[in-house]
Amino acid sequence: MNATLSLLLVVGVFAVVLLLVIKRLLYICAPNEVLIFSGGQRAAASGRRLGYRIIKGGRAIRVPLFETVDRMDLTNMPIEVQIKSAYSKGGIPLNVHGIANVKVAGEQPVLDNAIERFLGVSRGAIMSIAKETLEGNLRGVLATLTPEEVNEDKIKFAQSLLDEAEDDLRGLGLELDTLKIQDVSDDVGYLDSIGRRQSAEVQKRALIAEARSKAESAVRSASNRQETEISQLEAQLGTLRADSARRIADAQTRATAMIAEAQGQVASRLARAEAELEVQRARVEQVRRQLQADVLEPARAQKAAAEAAAKGAAANIVEQGRANGRAMEEIASTWREVGAGAREVFLMQKVDELMRIVMGTVSHLQVERLTVLGGLGGGGKNGDGAGVDIGGLAGRILAANEQVKAVAGVDVLSSFGERTGNKTTSPPPHPRG
Repeated sequence: MNATLSLLLVVGVFAVVLLLVIKRLLYICAPNEVLIFSGGQRAAASGRRLGYRIIKGGRAIRVPLFETVDRMDLTNMPIEVQIKSAYSKGGIPLNVHGIANVKVAGEQPVLDNAIERFLGVSRGAIMSIAKETLEGNLRGVLATLTPEEVNEDKIKFAQSLLDEAEDDLRGLGLELDTLKIQDVSDDVGYLDSIGRRQSAEVQKRALIAEARSKAESAVRSASNRQETEISQLEAQLGTLRADSARRIADAQTRATAMIAEAQGQVASRLARAEAELEVQRARVEQVRRQLQADVLEPARAQKAAAEAAAKGAAANIVEQGRANGRAMEEIASTWREVGAGAREVFLMQKVDELMRIVMGTVSHLQVERLTVLGGLGGGGKNGDGAGVDIGGLAGRILAANEQVKAVAGVDVLSSFGERTGNKTTSPPPHPRG
């Protein structure tokens, strides 16, 4: 029983000692800090050897007698940045007041820079170094900006300051979370003049905006009146259109009725005309047949008879011409056979016929004067020795010529001689007794 109690006592004492040892050697890291275990050797990611190890979040045990533990706070450090009479671009001195939030970097390799520079340094000293760095960067940024740019666009100014200070702060192992420019002023009244000018500009813009607003209001009012009048006109137009549509419908109805009536009348007339047309066609056929029987067939018969008569007359003319041709050929042949006296014989024959014609025309004339020609005496013969009483024949011709000339006043022998180219002179008449 005593042995058991002794064992339990020893175990309890050992447990208490172990807990005390663990409590002194076990370190727990909060989320807003890092633990630096100094004294050991380890290789960094960059390849160099470091004499410490970093624990960020979680827990670790310190090697007794070989390591020491330091804590580095990662919370923000608010720093008031304020500079006076810093010359901007253009030589205007400005006063700038701002607030920056700076913290120790929580990631390597920037954290390594912070450990090497600020391990064991108080937060006040770190804030002082950060403030001086930011104020130097602020003066450098102001030298590149005009007062108008600094005053009008503070966000751009702060972003330029962040870009300028980032590299310097990272070299120190710090990070700039935020930077807000609260106030920009000057001692020479330059920004006030800018403010007055901007105020005047604002007033001008306000007046312009007011004038535009009034103009737009007037335009909207006019537009509303226009829309109202247009609506009224459209309503009137709709009424007129409806009235016109009604009138058009009525007119179309009346026109349809009139057209139907006219079509009926036209159809009736057309039917009558078609019936009359058939009657006229029958009448035309009847007249055509009657004309064919009464006119065309007799005309054709007359045509055939005329053609036959013409053919007969033509044949008669042809035969007569042929007979005349043969007679002329016989006369010419007889003329050649008679010789030199043929001409006188031919003329005597023609004179005899001529005298009979002339005497036939004057058989009923009354003779007022009678001329008796003396005898030409002796008979003669023609060149062929034929017994022809040339003298008695010539006397008769001359006597007949004198009679015709005395009665009708026509000298037949002279006219005949002129036509044949020979001059015939009748002897002067001998007075009777």
